[in-house]
Amino acid sequence: MLDVRRLRLLRELKIRGTLAEVADALQYSPSSVSQQLALLEKEAGVQLLRKTGRRVQLTPQAEVLVAHTATLLQTLEQAEADLAASLTTVTGTVRIAVFQSAALALMPETLSRMARNYPEVRIEMVQREPETALHETWARDFDLVIAEQYPGHAAPRYADLDRIKLTTDAIRLAVPPEAAGTKADAGQKITALQDTADMAWVMEPRGAASRHWAEQACRSAGFEPDVRFETADLQAQIRLIESGNAVALMPDLVWTGRGTTATLLELPGKPHRTVFTSVRRSSAQRPAILAARETLAATAESVSASNVDLEA
Repeated sequence: MLDVRRLRLLRELKIRGTLAEVADALQYSPSSVSQQLALLEKEAGVQLLRKTGRRVQLTPQAEVLVAHTATLLQTLEQAEADLAASLTTVTGTVRIAVFQSAALALMPETLSRMARNYPEVRIEMVQREPETALHETWARDFDLVIAEQYPGHAAPRYADLDRIKLTTDAIRLAVPPEAAGTKADAGQKITALQDTADMAWVMEPRGAASRHWAEQACRSAGFEPDVRFETADLQAQIRLIESGNAVALMPDLVWTGRGTTATLLELPGKPHRTVFTSVRRSSAQRPAILAARETLAATAESVSASNVDLEA
C-alpha cells in the first residue's frame, strides 16, 4: 500500500521544483525528504525520480501518482471538514494570506470579532502579494487568501480554489494638498489625471497588479508616468503624497480608519478594484473557515459603509 504522506512529498516536489524547497515548506531536512521518496519508489515498484544535473525530474509514472494524490488530499480535507462540521464547537486554526491594504483595513476588526464570537479558533495571518498568495493557498501553505483584482487585470485562477467577492473599492487619483507645493500653487489646478504628467509618481514595484494598472491608466491619459519612488508599503506612499512629494492612484481601502490631507479625485469611468477571498473547495465547509469568511464579510460591509463619504 502506498503511503499518503510520501505521496504528498512527491506532489510537493512537483509543485515546488526542488528537494530543498519541499524540505523548507514542510520543515523536513532535504535528506529526510530524499529518503522518504526513495521508500515511495520501493512501494510503487517503479522509478519515480530521474536526476537531471543537480535537480530531479518526475517520471511519467510519478506524474500519474501526483494526479491521484491531489484527489486523495482533497478527499481527506473534505473528510476533515465534515468531521469538524459534526461538532458543536467551532475550533481549529485558519491560516490567512492577505495583501497590505486589506490587512490594514479589514483584519484588525475581523480578528477582534473572531476573538469575541469564536474564541477557540486561532487565526494566523501572513502578508503576501495576491498572485503569490493564491498559488500558495492552492499549494496548501494557507487555508484562506484575501486577494485583489484590478479592472482588466484578471487574478490567476486555480481549479481547486473557489472565489467569493468580499468588497469593491474605488480607485482615485491622490494628489498632495494645495499648501504642499503642488501645481495648484502655480495657478494650474489639478482636476484630471493628465494634469499630473510632469509630476513625480509613487507606485508599487514592477510585477504588482496595481503597478501595471496604474501605468496603463497613465498611458491611456496620454503620458508616461515619472515613477521616481517605488515601494510596496502603502503607508509610505501615503506619506509621500501628503508631504507634497508624489501623486498616486490609490484604492479607497487605504484610507480606512484615518483621515488624509491629500485631495482625492475620481477617474474617468469611476474604476473599482475587487477584493475577494479564495479557499480550497475541499475545505470550504470547514466551520472555522466559514466563520472567518462570514466575519470578514461583516467587517467589509461596515468598512464599505464608513468609506462612502470619501470626497472625489
